[in-house]
This record gives sequence, structure tokens and C-alpha cells, in this order.
Amino acid sequence: MFLTITTTGSADRPATDLGYLLHKHPDNAQQFSTAYGTAYVLYPEADAQRCTAALLLEVDPVALVRRGQGKGRGGAPDSALGQYVNDRPYAASSLLAVALRTVFASAMKGQCTARPELPGQAMPLRIEVPVLPARGGAELVRKLFEPLGWAVEAEPVPLDATFPEWGASRYVRLVLEGKCRLAEALRQLYVLLPVLDDAKHYWIAPDEVDKLLRAGEGWLEDHPQQRVIVGRYLARRGALTRRAMERLELERLAESDDTAAEDIDNAVDEEVDTEEKPVPLAVQRREAILAELREAKAARVLDLGCGQGQLIGELLKDRQFTEIVGVDVSMRALHEARRRLRLERMSERQSARVRLVQGSLAYTDSRLKGYDAAVLSEVVEHVDPARLPALEYAVFGAARPRSVVVTTPNVEYNVRWESLPAGQVRHADHRFEWTREEFRTWAREVGARHGYAVTFGPVGPEDPEVGPPTQLAHFRMDGDNGSAGSKEDGGSSNSNSSSNGSDSGSGAIRGKEAAA
Repeated sequence: MFLTITTTGSADRPATDLGYLLHKHPDNAQQFSTAYGTAYVLYPEADAQRCTAALLLEVDPVALVRRGQGKGRGGAPDSALGQYVNDRPYAASSLLAVALRTVFASAMKGQCTARPELPGQAMPLRIEVPVLPARGGAELVRKLFEPLGWAVEAEPVPLDATFPEWGASRYVRLVLEGKCRLAEALRQLYVLLPVLDDAKHYWIAPDEVDKLLRAGEGWLEDHPQQRVIVGRYLARRGALTRRAMERLELERLAESDDTAAEDIDNAVDEEVDTEEKPVPLAVQRREAILAELREAKAARVLDLGCGQGQLIGELLKDRQFTEIVGVDVSMRALHEARRRLRLERMSERQSARVRLVQGSLAYTDSRLKGYDAAVLSEVVEHVDPARLPALEYAVFGAARPRSVVVTTPNVEYNVRWESLPAGQVRHADHRFEWTREEFRTWAREVGARHGYAVTFGPVGPEDPEVGPPTQLAHFRMDGDNGSAGSKEDGGSSNSNSSSNGSDSGSGAIRGKEAAA
């Protein structure tokens, strides 16, 4: 991938001042190592009248797969060939934005020790990106850059110049011309390149909000496409997007009020917080599951449909669980679980307790036999009803753990969610949601077919009319000693109040991937 920055000079300001601002001497071709390959900075032309700096990023596909754990573009990260054969070495993307920040860090901050007066001066700039992915086309490119004062040329790149009838690709050749400070231009590119690509090729962590706001300072607060920029930059992570939008609104209010943001956002006394915060339903679910597993005296546990590994993290805190296996059909989910659990940083003794494997719950798997317990937390409702018998046999018939804990939403409780429209399920990927009687009928029939006794219990606050938000079934092999932690038609394995109305936490992700 390739990007050039060109400026023109005058008698009192030579164009080669660009070298001072970028902290790269025009006479040298320089090389920099990045996490995903090698970046080169060179100057195709450099004299007093005109100076061009070029950034070339040579992507190493193998390093990209190793570092990014196979994360791909556009929702298809698990294709083995697609990890190596793709547009990343050629089309400007979030990887080029990372290279900009790595190679031109001082320039982006507006720092220049040798010529401290230069960063504050606007200069004529021409920026060219030969191949830029643009989900939204040339029209979106103009909507993003023109409000910032750029003259924009966004020429669609044909799919194949030999066959013009095939039409244009989703790539454009981008040329920006305008007069502004170099630091501003670099920060705008750092944000808007991945926005146009609409994909990030590395994990999105909470600190991405801070990176966005730092890079967007001075131009993002009033941008007409602010919501599009924030949502795409943060890979549509709802919680991160809301946090960023709230902080941007706070900055706007502070600027209009000519005061500091912290002076406005002072309604809460951080030293004295007496509010009793409700326990999220996802946390209550994990606590209920752990209670059942402890009472069953399980040591070797399967987390089927483990998603991002939240339950595994809780299991690792208890030495009772000596072997924990997380299973999910999605490699992306397993890589995220590995990152969240920090498996590479664990001690050898701790990491030996956990294993992550890819597998589908619709098929029998000899690797899953012989375990004390298995957990299906918020999984079954993501499976098409026609495929439930396959899941049932794979878990209860083939793997046959001594104990199985299943949790699933109680559809009767949905009327208590004010934010949930009538008749809708809690998650768009839910194939169904059971009433308490439907769940118990299914569980008893499964238990009878495979030799398990079943007990039931609520998770979350139990409403006297519609029951709890989540229902739990504990299957035990007939003849297995030990009493269940809940009673047939009542009793509470967890009674903390909840503020979460939707299928929160890791359960939805686990179930969604398991249904694939």
C-alpha cells in the first residue's frame, strides 16, 4: 500500500520544510519495522519548489495472520485461504493508518524540535492514495473529506480495465488538495482510512476510544458524518461507540459554554458513591452455573459454545476445576477468548488447565468424551429447531458428561423489558425462545432419552407472574450421587436484581457462533 504527501514552496518557505515536519531527511530512504510488515519512507522529489514524501507499507501476510490471529475483512475471517490471499498488501486500510501513527508519530502530534514554528503553519498539501477501499463509494469519500476543507478527487477503480463492462470495483483513487497544518491532515487520514475501509485488521480494545478522540480533536466534534465515522472506526462496537459519542457531545457542550469538560461532567461525586448497583444478568448466569458445577464436584469441564471465554475466566479462578475445555465453531471467537484470557501470559501451570478447540455442536466429537460436566450457556436458542436433535445427541448421547448445565432465556419474562418491542425475541439471532413449560418439557424428554435426571432453577429475580429472566436446567446421570442446587419448580440459585434487559454478556455470542 502506498501514500504520497506533496507540498509546494516559495522563496521564504522552501518545500523541503516537509522533511523537518515529518522528521525524515529527504536525502535518506528509511525503513521501519511494524507489527504487520515493513514501512519505507522516501522522497521521489525534493527541492525548494516541490517536495513529495512517500510512505510504502510492505505487508507480510504471514505476520498479519500470526499477529491478528486470522482476523479478516468483512466478516469472513475464518477462511483459511482468505487469510493469505486478499487485498491487504495493496489497498490502503487500517494497517496503513497504523503505519502512519508509527512512522510519523511526532508529526501527528505537531512536534518539531528543530523548527518549532513549522507545525502551527498551514501549508499547501496534495495527498494521493492510489488504491483505497471505499465502502459507500466516491460519494461517501466526498462526504468525509469535503467538510474538512479538502478538494476531493475520488476516481473509481475499474474491476478490470480490459473489460469496462464489468463496471467499477469498491476501490477508488483518492486525491486530496487543500491548505492545512500537516498534523491535522495526518490525524484525519489516521481516522478516515479505516472508516472508508469499514474494517480493522487488529483487535478493537477500549483504548481505541481515546485514540479516536485524540486524533479527532479539532475536527470530529462538528463533522456532519460524525456518527458514521465513530461507528465504523470502532468496528460498530455498541458500548465503545456510545462512550465516544457521549464524550464528543460533552466536548461540544464545553466548547459552547467556554469551560472545561470536567467542569460540566461533575454531577457524580467520585469519592462518595452510595448507589447500590444491580448485578448484570450475565454475571448472575455465570454465578449460577459455577454454583451448580461446584455442587456437582466437577473437575473437568466443557464450555460448549464458549464464545469470548468469560465463563472460562471464572472457572480458572477456582482450583476445583483442573481441566477446562472451551469449544466454539468460530475461530474468531476462540482467538478473542485467547486474547481476553491472556493465555500467552499465563504461567505454565495455569495455562495447562485450559484448552480452546474449534468444533461444531451439531456433530459428535470424540475429543469431548469423558468429562465431568458440560455447560450450554445461552446456546440452544441460537440453534434451528430442526438441528436440536443433532446437538442433543452430540452432547448427551455421544460426549455423555456426568453433568450438563443448560441456561436459556425465559420468553415469558420478555414483557418486563421496557426496551423490547412486544413479540420480539431478545437477540436477532435467536431462532426461538421457550416458555418455562416448553423448556422443562424439552429437558425432561432429553433426560429420559439419555438417562439423565433433571432439576430446574431460576437465574435472576423471579417475577411472581412471569418467572425469572433466565431459566436453568441441571442434567445428572441417573444414579449419580449429590443433590442439585435447585428444586423442580422453584428455589433460587441466584436472586440478585438485574438491570440488563437484553441477552447480555457472552451468552449471545457463544450461542450465535454455536448455531453457525
